[in-house]
Amino acid sequence: MKLDLTVRLTEANARDVTSHQPIAAFSHLGTHIDVMGCDFSLENFSRAGKLIDVSSVREREIVVDDFGGVLFEENDFALIYTGFIDRVPYGSHEYFKNHPELSLQSIELLLQKKVSLIGIDAPGLRRGPDHPKVDRLCAEKNVFVVENLVNLDKLVNVPRGQSIIVYTSPLNMAGLTGLPCRVIAEF
Repeated sequence: MKLDLTVRLTEANARDVTSHQPIAAFSHLGTHIDVMGCDFSLENFSRAGKLIDVSSVREREIVVDDFGGVLFEENDFALIYTGFIDRVPYGSHEYFKNHPELSLQSIELLLQKKVSLIGIDAPGLRRGPDHPKVDRLCAEKNVFVVENLVNLDKLVNVPRGQSIIVYTSPLNMAGLTGLPCRVIAEF
């Protein structure tokens, strides 16, 4: 089965997003990869996906203990399911202001495991000034953050051990901090 993990853009939600982020409007619109000016290798087009269901975590940072024993291998695509995009409309003020955050230790663990991609159903791994700092730290280590994923709830019931292949196809553009992309999971 193939499942689209990409936010469907409408005129209304695109207008809402661009009103919050006028400078970064195009390159950070909808589902996108924060590349921070680094090159996104075609090797990242197809990766093994591993889902972390942290949808029950509210009102605090997501910590390593919340990962539920998911074991990551080098080049995996870590899919972080918070359920946030299902509860708060994409493009709304609240969506950008109050989204879940991963602890710095959780992010460091994923970097140590040398995953290739970290995807989340929220506008970032961290809020405020930490957001671009973490995106840059990840990109400099060839780990790219994919933001605003949808349909991760449909991957929760994929049996443990069954493979999930995630295809990530960004636009071929240079010099941007973000690249709009299409993300498809196959399981």
